[in-house]
Amino acid sequence: MSSDVPTSDDVSAARIETTRIEDEMEQSYIDYAMSVIAGRALPDVRDGLKPVHRRILYAMHEAGVSSNASHRKSSSIVGDTMGDYHPHGDSAIYDTLARMAQGFSMRYPLVDGQGNFGSVDGDPPAAMRYTEARMAPIAEELLADLDRDTVDFQSNYDDRLEEPEVLPAAFPNLLVNGSSGIAVGMSTNVPPHNLGEVIDATVELIENPDATVEDLMEHVKGPDFPTGANIVGRNAVHKAYKTGRGRIRVRAEFEVEEENDRIVITELPYQQNKARLVERIAEDVTEGAIEGIRDLRDESDRDGIRVVVELKRDAMAEVVKNQLLESHLERTFGVINLALVDGQPRVLSLKETLEHYLEHRREVVRRRSEHELEERRDRAHILEGRLRALEHVDEVVETIRESADRDVAKTQLRETFDFSEAQAAHIVRMQLGSLTSMETAEIEEEYADVTDRIERLEEILASQSELDSVIESELQAIKAEYDDDRRTAFIEDSGSVAHEDLIPEEECVVVMSEDDYIKRMSLETFRAQNRGGKGIIGTDLKEGDRVSSVFLANSHDYLLAITNRGQIYQLKTYEIPEMSRTARGKSAVNLLDLDDGEEIQAVVDCDRVGEDVDEERYLTMVTRDGYVKRTSVEAFENIRSTGIRALRLEDGDELVDVEETDGDADLVIGTVDGMAIRFDEDEVRAMGRSARGVRGIDLEPGDRVAGLAAVDPSRHDWVLTVTENGYGKRSDVSEYRVQSRNGKGLIDIKTGSRNGSVVSIEAVTHGDHLLAMSAAGQIMRTRVEDVSTVGRNTMGVIVMDLAADDEVSCLDIVPAAIAEGERGDDAAGTETTEPDAAGTETSETGVTDPAAEDE
Repeated sequence: MSSDVPTSDDVSAARIETTRIEDEMEQSYIDYAMSVIAGRALPDVRDGLKPVHRRILYAMHEAGVSSNASHRKSSSIVGDTMGDYHPHGDSAIYDTLARMAQGFSMRYPLVDGQGNFGSVDGDPPAAMRYTEARMAPIAEELLADLDRDTVDFQSNYDDRLEEPEVLPAAFPNLLVNGSSGIAVGMSTNVPPHNLGEVIDATVELIENPDATVEDLMEHVKGPDFPTGANIVGRNAVHKAYKTGRGRIRVRAEFEVEEENDRIVITELPYQQNKARLVERIAEDVTEGAIEGIRDLRDESDRDGIRVVVELKRDAMAEVVKNQLLESHLERTFGVINLALVDGQPRVLSLKETLEHYLEHRREVVRRRSEHELEERRDRAHILEGRLRALEHVDEVVETIRESADRDVAKTQLRETFDFSEAQAAHIVRMQLGSLTSMETAEIEEEYADVTDRIERLEEILASQSELDSVIESELQAIKAEYDDDRRTAFIEDSGSVAHEDLIPEEECVVVMSEDDYIKRMSLETFRAQNRGGKGIIGTDLKEGDRVSSVFLANSHDYLLAITNRGQIYQLKTYEIPEMSRTARGKSAVNLLDLDDGEEIQAVVDCDRVGEDVDEERYLTMVTRDGYVKRTSVEAFENIRSTGIRALRLEDGDELVDVEETDGDADLVIGTVDGMAIRFDEDEVRAMGRSARGVRGIDLEPGDRVAGLAAVDPSRHDWVLTVTENGYGKRSDVSEYRVQSRNGKGLIDIKTGSRNGSVVSIEAVTHGDHLLAMSAAGQIMRTRVEDVSTVGRNTMGVIVMDLAADDEVSCLDIVPAAIAEGERGDDAAGTETTEPDAAGTETSETGVTDPAAEDE
């Protein structure tokens, strides 16, 4: 073989091109990305469909599976689509077909399904061999006039058939049914809308091309999801319509049935899985993230969603509702109005979306009108020939009879009567029956109709306004046929969801027992009585338990609970369950992360903690052994759920009382044996959290601290002391002279067998109320001014009438500002005189023993 003849290897080598791998990778990736963007993942702005949706509907159209036809096996529809138009997996096609049949996914389903097409619980559709489908009536509006040259066609994947590049789309389907998809480097998420609102906005844009997004929003209020629910606020909707992007908060529809202690959920945010929702709520209840729920049931049926959340008897419905809103019943729908415009992806505003649709629809109507005009002109031309033939019927019949064949007849008719080729061909095919007078009248009527229609079509094609009027009338007809009521409502945006927003602000009485049962009740539950009354039941204690503390707090205040181990915990008052007077309460272990053996010893209402605090505010603590400590509230701003250290306690010592002070007060420490010492707050320097403190009072053997009062002479008039047997007195603040700390103090009140030990000491003023509680759970509220003003070294008067085996356990003061805001109706109980231990009668002024006074 000659060396000049190329071999097969030479020919192959000649076809090899050298290129840089990064260039090839870049071009290949761009080709792939554009294929996904334009051919799979993004909808066309004109008909709102992705290729797979369009091909399924076209395959059904070609197979005659219309809304009037019988249902066809889904597998048959999928097979036709895959074999002729969409060369991808059958599962992807069937998933798309199923979604177009789901009323909870499509605002206006395009497929009428028969069988199991999935559920809002996330259940998958049945296999395609078990389900049947046909086009929904509204889907035919997308395909209407497809055979009238309204859109361009393109070859299918193997060039055997042709498919439409886009559907005529008689309504703005992109907005009406929405779309979602993830392409390469971009995604789309268009929410569905109400058909009537979108059509009204389209008509507005036709009539007023300069309309703004705000003008269009007069019609399109916002997305209208098939599952209903509520859109929170309108600002995000406006932003999404103006820019094409936004984040819309969608909240479930539910009702709090307080009389039945339950919350009933009836509508869910769009695309939320109901079964998963119920499962996640149950998980949060099990893990303690949500409290107050005793049962959870899904009672949904074909008529709608109904999830019932049963509440515990002592649960606060508003708090549970708020917790559900924060975690489960509100979702964000991220609007990305991205669609293909002339094959290129673009983020569109509401106005731009409708403008592109109108541009497409005008082209469709123009091409349809041109197509129809051509047909009508052809028909008019034929009818003109028939009418002329009827005028010369005898001659025409004679000419046809004398002709040798049809071709000769057509030639003779054209030469003799000046018919066109089409007219002559039609006349030759006419039957003799069409020559009757009745047929003649019908032809004349048809010809008049055709010519009128030609004139109308010419008007439409000659005038933009006439063409727009056709579009408008067709849109109005579709609205009249398919419009329905809006499903998604709007609710006002009240800002971030917080418990405080849903909890009424009111004064509460908080009661705690030695076994750490805690609850709250409205202060209005307890009316003021005259001193010496028995009070009313305030709690139901279990056997062996005793009341340890009672205090007043606002439902929105922060409470700081300090335990016997010196740890401090924080909670909001409203987090304490609200219960009736006869309820026991809830274990504090469920509210605070207490360790085994850890008990709450004192609680202070310090609503400034956690907010912007003044550095001149302090927590002043006193222990049983007489140590006092002052720490800035700034040290307690960030309290962990497991608590933080508040003070260091020596072995055997424990916290007794805590007051919030401002650095300018005098501290009065009272002991159980009736001693008291007053000294300036500055004598106790501010310390860190881990400090023990300094001595505040030098106790006699066997004595211990009963309480602490922060006295400000400019605000307080008296020091009130109450003993365990229900006796008490008021003494002027001036009776307690200021000393240095760590002194023995002076006699505050006589204790002895009649009075018993001192329970608490408080600083009070005009208008204050005393709230006293017995160990057995009786609560009595009385005006402090009903308690007599006497000197220090006295026995006092009866304050609370106790049962034989009961004693005063704790007390708190209702400030005058709060007490004056209520109606203080007097209840049972009158001022009385009581015999003292020696059997003599003690008046309200008390029995004074000057010799007993001791500093």
